[in-house]
Amino acid sequence: MREKANLTFWQLWNISFGFFGVQIAYSLQSANISRIFATLGADPHNLSYFWILPPLMGILVQPIVGSLSDRTWCRFGRRIPYLFIGSIVAIIVMCLLPNAGSFHFTIGGAMIFGLIALMFLDTSINMAMQPFKMLVGDMVNEKQKAKAYSIQSFLCNAGSLVGYLFPFIFTWIGISNIAAEGVIPDSVKYSFYVGAAILILCVLFTTFKVKEMPPKEYAEFHGIDPTKKKEKGSGNWIKLLKNAPNAFWTVGLVQFFCWAAFMYMWTYTNGAIADTVWNTNDVTSEGYQVAGNWVGVLFAVQAIGSVLWALFIPKFRSLKSAYVISLLLGAIGFASVFFIHDQYLLFISFLLIGIAWAAMLALPFTILTNSLSGEHMGTYLGLFNGTICLPQIIAAACGGLLLKAVGGAQVNMFIVAGVLLVLGALSVTFIKEKR
Repeated sequence: MREKANLTFWQLWNISFGFFGVQIAYSLQSANISRIFATLGADPHNLSYFWILPPLMGILVQPIVGSLSDRTWCRFGRRIPYLFIGSIVAIIVMCLLPNAGSFHFTIGGAMIFGLIALMFLDTSINMAMQPFKMLVGDMVNEKQKAKAYSIQSFLCNAGSLVGYLFPFIFTWIGISNIAAEGVIPDSVKYSFYVGAAILILCVLFTTFKVKEMPPKEYAEFHGIDPTKKKEKGSGNWIKLLKNAPNAFWTVGLVQFFCWAAFMYMWTYTNGAIADTVWNTNDVTSEGYQVAGNWVGVLFAVQAIGSVLWALFIPKFRSLKSAYVISLLLGAIGFASVFFIHDQYLLFISFLLIGIAWAAMLALPFTILTNSLSGEHMGTYLGLFNGTICLPQIIAAACGGLLLKAVGGAQVNMFIVAGVLLVLGALSVTFIKEKR
């Protein structure tokens, strides 16, 4: 098997640059979905149920994209056609979703329209996002994977930073941050429109700059015998899961706790800080919409923490040590939100949360791809996405019940999130690294 040559920094950068645009779309969704549906009229105890749809689409779409792209080859490559198609759909839906309250539907009609738009948005984002992880697995050698995924983490968080700040910036320059009851403010609408424009530019950049390995060359670098007939059922997902390396399951256990924790952050931050900092639970009030903008600022602070921490992750001698330390610092960040009632002191909390986020973006895929051969790389990474989506689905389904169990105050869910990250850190001890 031929060994892949080291790539330059800019080659690694180009592979992941389109992720910047995809993450802007994802961050706009993450920071604004609860705000959008609360504005449309959703009950706070039901907010978590709206969050079931995005990971549900992810768990369906990403294994399919991985499996199909493993068997695809055309003049544009193996993975790139899927990210391009996904991006085009995402752009269309990003222009429709924030207008769910502007088409003179009833409250129920607006909710249904919003849910359908959200389904297509998350399907397309997942379709565009997964190929970037696969491209690193395909094209980067084991020695550089930690660096490559750290660059991807940097671009991911830089995109998040931009997307999270858009509503705040547009409000600052004078675009209205309030609207009629049931209508999404223009500051949010413009954020989605500009995000869509940036997304297509970034994806076009990666499309033209990155040239994937042709099938023969790919086989040589990944130890695949192109003349060997595949075993019957070799592409069967159940069979692949049975033969999955230990890292697939042990890292998956860590992922379960981590992604459940972040699901609660995305769902309840708006309501939590509106209550604890602006002292309001009224979604029609100006204070609630100001809190909605501040959520974007806090998530941007989280992204800054992630960007900075991503630079340090490759310097750790042990990936497991980096993982544990990152998750424990994130747990402290989550728990501190419960005790802080000043909008600026919350920066400390979200910087710490950003440290955990950086590790979640870079380390699982580094550990997993180091233990995989190239033959089913895309399929395994698609299946591994189940360890991201399934915990979110379970967390969203249980969110309303948990919220009642901890007293009904949305800020209490940050204590729950902190406990989940501690459990994730403890689970890292079960991982066996393989290079």
